[in-house]
Amino acid sequence: MQDLTITLMQASLAWKDKEQNLRKFGEWIAGLPTKPDLIVLPEMFSTGFVIEPAGLAEPMDGSAMEWLYLQVKTTGCTITGSLAITENGRYYNRLIWMRPDGSYETYDKRHLFRMGNEHERFAQGKNQFIVELGGWKIMPLVCYDLRFPVWSKNTLQDGSYAYDCLIYVANWPASRSLAFRSLLVARAIENQAYLAGVNRVGPDGNGVAHQGESAIIDFKGNYLVQCPSDKEHIATYTLSRQGLEDQRRQFAVGLDWDRFTIE
Repeated sequence: MQDLTITLMQASLAWKDKEQNLRKFGEWIAGLPTKPDLIVLPEMFSTGFVIEPAGLAEPMDGSAMEWLYLQVKTTGCTITGSLAITENGRYYNRLIWMRPDGSYETYDKRHLFRMGNEHERFAQGKNQFIVELGGWKIMPLVCYDLRFPVWSKNTLQDGSYAYDCLIYVANWPASRSLAFRSLLVARAIENQAYLAGVNRVGPDGNGVAHQGESAIIDFKGNYLVQCPSDKEHIATYTLSRQGLEDQRRQFAVGLDWDRFTIE
């Protein structure tokens, strides 16, 4: 089975300025020397993390969705990141998984950030989401989801793992950067999977600082990519399928995982 090349885009997001953010990411994508299998953008990549979505959230045929469609058709890459979406009179922090053929799937953020009152403005997602890319099974999640290990717990059934790679898109504040780094490592180790976490940098419109520290981490908790603090950065890395399979065979901790259900 083929390896998987991932590009992380750690950006400073212009507050509530879709045009500027989409232009920046478009320029970055166009400038990539080689095109990866997957490009990962931060949480609410078109606006920054807003909890007043009125006038900013867009429908599923809005400008950021059109931009994503154009990018995947132009590059042949799959692109993911979350947007503030309005649908049927409700708001969602919705991760979009846009494929090169223009088809897409979505995941609505399950754990809404209570301390920022996100739960008062946005509707909670109900369903877990695992998608396939090049034979890899991937579970994408959003920011605060990182603090809830049960929601992301991998499973092993009849020799098959639920997923091979976790992805977190985030607007994670600098004041809690230790938690971000620690939890990324923990989620990779406990689920015996690769993990890619993409965080923004710079202050938002409320003066909250973000320092990035986006990373790709392997199934043992080793950093394969560690983006710098407080700087915009683009990083690309190719995940080894054979390395993952060798580790799972040699250290079969999955056989001893507890089984449970989520209500």
